[in-house]
Amino acid sequence: MMDVLTNNWPIVLVVLVVLAIIAVVLLRPRQRVTLTDQTPTRPHMARQAAAEGRGLAGEAAAATSDVTSEILEVPAYRSDAGEAGEPADDFTRMKGVGPKLADSLTELGFSRFEQLAALTPTEMERLDERLGAFKGRLTRDRIVEQADYLARNDVDGYEQTFGKL
Repeated sequence: MMDVLTNNWPIVLVVLVVLAIIAVVLLRPRQRVTLTDQTPTRPHMARQAAAEGRGLAGEAAAATSDVTSEILEVPAYRSDAGEAGEPADDFTRMKGVGPKLADSLTELGFSRFEQLAALTPTEMERLDERLGAFKGRLTRDRIVEQADYLARNDVDGYEQTFGKL
């Protein structure tokens, strides 16, 4: 037995080193994290990009539709179409919307409560970026929700939720 160890001591040494490395890897203590409701959420964990879900083909179709509507001078979407001569809605009726924000929304192409009420979360983010000094107001003042009540002409529901008009 001694002759085997004496003649093969480099191989035995390598085997022992490999076994020691495997033992360290397998037996080392692992960090365990348990999240509870009381665990604070870090900003990078709270932000989740909302997927638009239209994909590349959908984006191309939407772009084509936009360009075509400009060339033909017709509304591309139902929300763009208003009856001829129909006055624009008064956005200042909503809580938190003053004349300047209403003018900004009008400049961005909004004239009806229905248009604001139909905004998706992704469209809200994009619009919010374009509002400049009014960034964050769509969410904070729940403007899309207010517009939904006013688009349906649900004054009672609006007043129960947001107060007197």
